[in-house]
Amino acid sequence: MATEIGKERNIRKKKPLTRSRFTIVLTVYFFAALIIPNCVLANTESYSGWTVEALILLPLGFYMMWSVALKRSGIMIWLGFPLIFFCAFQLVLLYLFGNSIIATDMFTNLLTTNPGEASELLSNIYPAVITVCAIYVPLLWLGAREIAHRRIISRTSRMNIGLTGLVLFCLGLLALWPAYRVSEERHVLRDEIFPLNVLYNMRLSAVEFRKMHNYEETSAGFTFNATRTAEAPEREIYVYIIGEAARAMNWQLWGYDRETTPMLMRTPGIIPFRNMLTQSNTTHKSVPMILSSIAPGQHEELYRRKSISALFREAGFETWFISNQSPQGAMIDKLARQSEHLLYIRSPRQDMQLLEEMERIISTSKAERLFIVLHCYGSHFSYHQRYPREFAHFRPDDDVAINPEHKEMLLNAYDNSIRYTDYFLSRTIGYLDSLDANVAMLYCSDHGEDILDDERGRFLHASPTTTAYQIYVASLGWFSDEYRRNFPDKVAAAEHNENAPATTHALFHTMADMASISSEYIDHTVSFVSPEFDWEAQRFYLNDHNEARPYPKTGLTEQDLQVLERYGVRF
Repeated sequence: MATEIGKERNIRKKKPLTRSRFTIVLTVYFFAALIIPNCVLANTESYSGWTVEALILLPLGFYMMWSVALKRSGIMIWLGFPLIFFCAFQLVLLYLFGNSIIATDMFTNLLTTNPGEASELLSNIYPAVITVCAIYVPLLWLGAREIAHRRIISRTSRMNIGLTGLVLFCLGLLALWPAYRVSEERHVLRDEIFPLNVLYNMRLSAVEFRKMHNYEETSAGFTFNATRTAEAPEREIYVYIIGEAARAMNWQLWGYDRETTPMLMRTPGIIPFRNMLTQSNTTHKSVPMILSSIAPGQHEELYRRKSISALFREAGFETWFISNQSPQGAMIDKLARQSEHLLYIRSPRQDMQLLEEMERIISTSKAERLFIVLHCYGSHFSYHQRYPREFAHFRPDDDVAINPEHKEMLLNAYDNSIRYTDYFLSRTIGYLDSLDANVAMLYCSDHGEDILDDERGRFLHASPTTTAYQIYVASLGWFSDEYRRNFPDKVAAAEHNENAPATTHALFHTMADMASISSEYIDHTVSFVSPEFDWEAQRFYLNDHNEARPYPKTGLTEQDLQVLERYGVRF
């Protein structure tokens, strides 16, 4: 019996390769499925005709040659799994953002987003997930089946497909030169040819991760040489609040027609900074810059300099960093650890817990000089999970899939999250106002959010190209009566600069200036509490390739510029 089983196994091992007509069909399925993202991008991107030709012909020719590089096409399909992954990823992002390729920041987000947030997003974009599974999962299954059956493609078919692919590839190469000549940026291969642009972005993301990994070494010898130019006679408390995904358009305080900030509207002493733009529409870039003194054109300095907490520690403050977002292994965590005390709120995380922790710290700490950073969860998607049910003021606000049909419910939930932020900020100000201390508070969101606002159907943030809704953010300051008596000139400057054109680069310098801290790294021309604020300076954004770009060069359309102009934001 054992001998017979052994013979059967040997027969299976020696099963000959067999030709199959279906293998030709599967080969065509392979390169046709891979070229789908390119065809979509040809319609969503504002590429020149020459670029579109290269975008289609170069990859299609390569896929055809790849598919017949071996006579066993099933093996080539599985060797092409990374390409299949990129295609699936790209189609999901096109569903989410409507345009653009997989950006550098997407890879960083993929590695630093916590599983809970990722599952929230995936559960709400299931149509895209189902679609890519329907396209690519059968391809992989059929490829595995071909491998198991040891099927091959005929020599003639291989030659025909391979030579056709070579011709298409060469035609694509010929289109690159005129495409390069008409391109404004002159980076056709790097920026416009999928999946080459994705491979470049993946490499750039890996470089950034290496720099982040080495941050402790590269910043070890850095010092602000911080000193105080003035001190208050009372206890001093400075509170730096970093919001999440709170776009200014949905704040009643900015003219929104819904009552999303009713408590702040009644809070005296609020100074809203009405012309604030984020330096990046991604949290993992925006927040580190908010915590650092660097401008977009100084991105490499991020890995050499220390954070605002280190600045305040040098100036003699007890420093706290209280976060309502879980550690993600990103640059934010490294900068947060430079605080003397670091605290992460446990689930369920709602922003009023930040106030509760701050109250405990202020009441128990014996320090006369306190600096506290509060990192909020704010309006992070899924919006309906960011507030207690009693704050469901706008209804219905159900947990629904991302779809234009559900825009009303998504907007209601988002506005409820802003209303909860209003409650949190007003209660925080009320508590700080009750203290017998010299207190100043500065709040700003890290970026905004798209909520299916127009025919483009854009949603969320972190897209490679910006929109008005992603870059225009809510920011405000508040000062206690004691602070106003001690530093009237700073308060007067803040009131004067309420409409000053600024970016989140101003936050570090404003917070330091509020506390009268002096350092060669503090720039008074971008401080809201300084009469030296430069109203004429050009504003810059840090793009996906970590390059400083004027905002009109970040993908903003004429429609976006008109939206911003309605709020007094001009370039």
